[in-house]
Amino acid sequence: MKYDFTSIMDRHGKDAIAVDGLGTMPGFAPGAPKEGFDAIPMWVADMNFPTVPTIPEAIIERAKHPAYGYFNATDDYFNEIIAWHEKRNGVTGLTRECIGYENGVLGGVISALNVVCSKGDKVLLQSPTYIGFTMSLTNNGYDMVLSPMKKDENGVWRMDYEDMEEKLRTQNIHATVFCSPHNPCGRVWERWELEKAMALFEKYDVKVISDEIWSDIILDGNKHIPTQMVNEWARQNTVAVYAPSKTFNLAGLVGSYHIIYNKWLRDRVLKESSLPHYNDMNVLSMHALIGAYKPEGYEWADELCQTLTGNVDYACNYIREHFKGVEVSKPQGTYMLFVDCTQWCAEHGKTIEELEQACWDVGVAVQDGKMFHGPCHLRMNLALPLSRVQEAFDRLDKYVFNA
Repeated sequence: MKYDFTSIMDRHGKDAIAVDGLGTMPGFAPGAPKEGFDAIPMWVADMNFPTVPTIPEAIIERAKHPAYGYFNATDDYFNEIIAWHEKRNGVTGLTRECIGYENGVLGGVISALNVVCSKGDKVLLQSPTYIGFTMSLTNNGYDMVLSPMKKDENGVWRMDYEDMEEKLRTQNIHATVFCSPHNPCGRVWERWELEKAMALFEKYDVKVISDEIWSDIILDGNKHIPTQMVNEWARQNTVAVYAPSKTFNLAGLVGSYHIIYNKWLRDRVLKESSLPHYNDMNVLSMHALIGAYKPEGYEWADELCQTLTGNVDYACNYIREHFKGVEVSKPQGTYMLFVDCTQWCAEHGKTIEELEQACWDVGVAVQDGKMFHGPCHLRMNLALPLSRVQEAFDRLDKYVFNA
């Protein structure tokens, strides 16, 4: 490969909660490892790979000019976003007027909900559910209505359309927060699935807020379809939120954006986003996006997906071959595994908390799945060099699941 996905980065002391946060945030972060084990960060959703070099190059080049005053987003900012979506996902008709800055995807989600809902309104989400949705919707006074997904005969997570329709029909729901690809289950929705969901949302007059931050991280054999490309109704009734931060490991720089084709909806969301007077772009974040969406970024993202595909294949095969009583549905996108330990815990007389602690003790810093509405689950980040994935599973084999 052209880019480095094998070197082991030491992130200690570099503002990374992935390693320095262990043992410091009870109830959220994993515990610190016992003496004799180094930490393998496999929890919070950032990556342990050096990003594409064009990003630090762009930041450093701009930082060389010793003035950082007020600014407007440049033509390059909008043009690179438009080109990225055209080339990666075949998007047509995207103009700069449809693009608006958001400090974060969750902030964009809340701004959109504030436009289409009143506080206390019910909002439909699939479960398992991203913890960020749970925290931000609850904090802003919305009533989450969860529609549990089901696994089909091949173990693939699917939306339960009958359950969704029953809840839309009986609970007066007019907004949904949609996750595409899905976090934490890693589903990359097929066109027929999206069409069926959009038909329900159209039938019950439901506005769609689509979190597509994972849309660049698609594993081999799968294809992301932007929600707004499903049909004209979806195009006009969806607020889609994106960011380069998940793809290129830029969460600490902060910077997302929405795409909204419907002018009325776009004007209202822009107004809502402006009200707190803090939803403003950082000049270095802007240049980071421009650097990310350069031609090298396309190559780097492709190599990243190849690397993650290999990591996911290794991890899923290892679980199936070595961890009796542990189930995992192979993700199609993202770099997260959502591992069901229900049977293993029952057979070994362990709680999920005891299992998590055993993992943390030997430095395998996986995340508690309960916060994602997985009652006996682990969420596991595989965005690290394969050698570290192999080391993690070796420890889990020796000290945890087959101890």
